[in-house]
Amino acid sequence: MIERVHPEFNQQQLEELAATILQETKRQGADSAEVDIAINKGFNVTARKGDVESVEYHQDKIIDITVYVGKKLGAASISDIRQEAIEAAVKAACHIARYTDEDIAAGLAEKELLAFNYPKLELSYPWGVTVPEAIELTRLCESKALSMDKRIIHSEGVSLITSAGWHLYGNTHGFIGTFPITRHEISCVLIAKQKEEMQRDYSYTIATDPALLESIDFIANNAVERTLRRLGGRRLSTRQVPVIFAAEEARGLLGNFVAAISGGNLYRRSSFLLDHLGKQIFPHHVTLREFPHLEKALGSSPFDDDGVATRENIFIEQGILASYALGVYSARKLGLQTTANAGGLHNLIVTTGNKNLSELLKTMDTGLLVTELMGNGTNLVTGDYSHGASGFWVEKGEIQYPVEEITIAGNLKEMYARIIEIGNDIDHRGNIQTGSILIENMMVAGN
Repeated sequence: MIERVHPEFNQQQLEELAATILQETKRQGADSAEVDIAINKGFNVTARKGDVESVEYHQDKIIDITVYVGKKLGAASISDIRQEAIEAAVKAACHIARYTDEDIAAGLAEKELLAFNYPKLELSYPWGVTVPEAIELTRLCESKALSMDKRIIHSEGVSLITSAGWHLYGNTHGFIGTFPITRHEISCVLIAKQKEEMQRDYSYTIATDPALLESIDFIANNAVERTLRRLGGRRLSTRQVPVIFAAEEARGLLGNFVAAISGGNLYRRSSFLLDHLGKQIFPHHVTLREFPHLEKALGSSPFDDDGVATRENIFIEQGILASYALGVYSARKLGLQTTANAGGLHNLIVTTGNKNLSELLKTMDTGLLVTELMGNGTNLVTGDYSHGASGFWVEKGEIQYPVEEITIAGNLKEMYARIIEIGNDIDHRGNIQTGSILIENMMVAGN
């Protein structure tokens, strides 16, 4: 059977559905309400050992309904759009609202903040690939990877995922906003063996537009290279050394910063950056900006989860914490104004220097290049940071050998303050876009 993925969802029908739900909330006595609808359709193909391991189709529909009775809140979720199901869900939400405690921060965003004139962003690029074509692509990628080096002995699978859908938010202030989205991904996981040692690594590409995906040849080559270079890994003795976080791991390092400035952690007093507005967090050469309207970007959105119009934000300006990331609720709890970040940030872009990774290694001279982190070892309350890691030992600016079974540790405030340079090898495969990050000094625990 040939199956193509297209965003064949009717925008008008979605908006009419949202309007019907909001009218029902009023009919059942809610003072105000909001509805969030997410629809996705697509498939996932995985090839392994030359055969099709799995073909999975998905067609998801999630409808979240929130009602307010005064300052009391109730919520319900459904996937059934029959009228009786809608009525039952609204009834349940209203029942919950009437028996919960009041929350003075609860309620819709003020009407003047809503994105009534939101921009129509280009975020939907359906991929006309069929399931048979996807199977052929995954098998070809695996075949290329397994043929490149006799040390590559197995594949854990090559997967292709493609999906298209819609996101809708509406509320009883008269706002209903929708936009289509697509996402496509190819990944390859390999196993290498040398004598009795075995290592595993991967490569992947992801984009809203299939034209921006890396080629099958690139994915196969990159997966092979990454897997082979892990062979011969050693442990290090415990020491304090400079550390470079490769770009894909640097994203996670800055993800901790995003979590620390997010409203939910702040009003719960579970962030090490509480009461740090206006303070120096990073060196002067670091600026972190949010660009929510970039076309074809994975994190773009014309409005946030409150329906508030998204805008460019500066969170770090020349190293100083200029703003927290807030939605309407967390802003009210903190006595501040929303930054249109309900649901998270949208394309955090980091200022970079002029050096690529090779030049950054030469700047570091001797130290550790981290290419993989393991475990959840971040304490957002204190900023304490400790993760299992693997990567490469570097001397005189050149990689000497792979390292494994080590732990890197520090405190995020100190780590951010000790950033020497950020490379221009930007990894675009995520909502946080950064190059590799060189930190002056960290503790490395090994033998």
